[in-house]
Amino acid sequence: MAQSGYSVQPGVWDYPGATVMEHGVNFCVFSRYAEKMELLLFGRDDQTEPDAVIELDPRINRTFFFWHLFVEGLPDGTYYNWRANGRADTRETGCRLDGGKALLDPWATTVSDRLWDREAACRPGDNLATAMRSQVVRDRYDWEDDSTLHIPLSHSVIYEMHVGGFTRHPSSGVAHPGTFRGMIEKIPYLRSLGITHVELMPVMAFDAQDVPPATARLGLENYWGYSTHSYFAPHPGFAVEARHARDEFRDLVKALHRAGIGVILDVVFNHTAEGGEGGPTISFKALGNEIYYHLDFIDRRRYRDYTGCGNTLNCNHPIVTRFLIDSLLHWVRHMHVDGFRFDLASALARGEDGNPQYHAPVLWSTELSPALNRAHIIAEAWDAAGLYQVGDFPGYRWAEWNGRYRDVIRSFVRGDPGLIPEVATRLSGSSDMYEGRGRLPTNSINFVTCHDGFTLLDLVSYERKHNEANGEHNRDGHDHNLSWNCGIEGPTTEPRILALRRRQARNFMALLMLSQGVPMLHSGDEVLHTKRGNNNTYCQNNELNWLDWSLIERNADMLDFTRAMIALRQRHPSLSRERFLTGRVAPGRSRPDITWHGVGLELPNWDDPLNRSLAFTLDGMNEEEPPLHVMINMGERALDFALPPMNERRWHLAVDTARERESVLDPQQQRPHMGERYHVAPHSLAVLEARRV
Repeated sequence: MAQSGYSVQPGVWDYPGATVMEHGVNFCVFSRYAEKMELLLFGRDDQTEPDAVIELDPRINRTFFFWHLFVEGLPDGTYYNWRANGRADTRETGCRLDGGKALLDPWATTVSDRLWDREAACRPGDNLATAMRSQVVRDRYDWEDDSTLHIPLSHSVIYEMHVGGFTRHPSSGVAHPGTFRGMIEKIPYLRSLGITHVELMPVMAFDAQDVPPATARLGLENYWGYSTHSYFAPHPGFAVEARHARDEFRDLVKALHRAGIGVILDVVFNHTAEGGEGGPTISFKALGNEIYYHLDFIDRRRYRDYTGCGNTLNCNHPIVTRFLIDSLLHWVRHMHVDGFRFDLASALARGEDGNPQYHAPVLWSTELSPALNRAHIIAEAWDAAGLYQVGDFPGYRWAEWNGRYRDVIRSFVRGDPGLIPEVATRLSGSSDMYEGRGRLPTNSINFVTCHDGFTLLDLVSYERKHNEANGEHNRDGHDHNLSWNCGIEGPTTEPRILALRRRQARNFMALLMLSQGVPMLHSGDEVLHTKRGNNNTYCQNNELNWLDWSLIERNADMLDFTRAMIALRQRHPSLSRERFLTGRVAPGRSRPDITWHGVGLELPNWDDPLNRSLAFTLDGMNEEEPPLHVMINMGERALDFALPPMNERRWHLAVDTARERESVLDPQQQRPHMGERYHVAPHSLAVLEARRV
């Protein structure tokens, strides 16, 4: 104790992490098999040697398996590491204690990666000079009466985006590109889109050095951030000042809330940045490898990998469940986020034996927690080991990224025949997947593109992935893209091809906004951003991922179309119903909630294997909301669709994706359509609104 220079007390085990109290700081960390524990203190994050080392006495500083210590008078802002020594019999127990490793505190709310060297952490022994540091932070933040927004999913339009890439491009013109502050400067743009939530790709602190060796040799990094190491701390790379990352993130949340925009975090609870057997020791491997991870049943040196990332968090062990729930509560209570999207969420459904559990504790604890009951919870309902749970994810409140919606809509728009029955089901909220289990249309998060895969423009410009820039000889990324290049692979100056691609992009955006469920669009698609056919840009911190703000002017027509389609959706509550459509006449109404058609009225032609057209009439939720008539033609020839008669109303053109200009008309621009049919061009759709005469 004498070498520390500080007065210390035993401390308490109730508060994991570093908790600032009236006269000092309480430190607490969990480690079951540690026999010796040291706390290392630093005045700055660039120090390679500690100012003080405090050795904990297991007789007074350990309660159950929690190590704890109270340091009197410790200054706010102090950096620290833990060192744990003890058993390392990896084959028998899975323990990987290494007394030479400087460890992060898993509960740290601020971290520094200024000195970080991943390779040094992969080797046994001392890495003190190149380790990440945890930081003691006193919470003085003024939320100015901010609170979470509680926007219902039924009224939501989600915009998936990357904090860094949103403003990193020189064309963004912001003062602090690639940061939380830079994003604040662009909130007026987000608000002008009409979206209700941003879904932020990982902002919990991650290891940017976590890439394959061949990729690292090209100077590339883990840009997307699906390599979390600290589940309570914002990523320091997104802050102007890393030590203020926590408050800079809060400034962003507060500013978004003032603009009426909610914040959903993409969280990576399925694996950590520590990777597999040859990966680095950052915290979990040393403090509780045998608890935090799924290990091989026979040789516990090895990791069971259900994620494709080297390890899988053992989420349903009681300690890990508590840790993850604490993380969610922290981000809701102290960071005011409005919800979470869980990456490879099916890995969280696996029990300690690796088999799927319907009553997985971590999932039901999330669903049923009173403190989380207003937070949106969204699952990517599959993992990398074949567990696919779309439509069958445990729980009731969980929404799901609807991969079946994505695949069917992609296939249909590119012109695949014989899909009409399933297209109708997906457009009407995927009742086949959700209604029978007592779930709702809002359980379906509808999307066509996301960060993982082609952008919207690339979806209509490439039929093959072009990932050579990633350094893995084009072996990475998905091959099953369900895309169509419209006749030429990649860039072209052919006017006919370019016009068709833009029409197809409008078709995708229109169908997304006309579907029951919750629409999600990927940042940049509204201005036709391209990644040049690379469908796995996880390692590209460059213009492949950076939003080029000059596209706002160059592709203003697509931006206007997107804004207008979101506005149409928002003014038509019938497009975001909270209950499934029935096809019946509701009490007090004169028309069914939906009627299906083909080219002829009430003739949807479900069984034609060559059919690529569909129409439907959607009634308004009340007499003030105009009914909609939607006509979809993904075939190669034009079709004349019959229009249903409307007493005391007349059809007005609202959308026609075949029109290059004014493809969406707001109510003030609309004119009555004369005639009993509407001509729908090939590869296009049209929408009419029935307005009173």
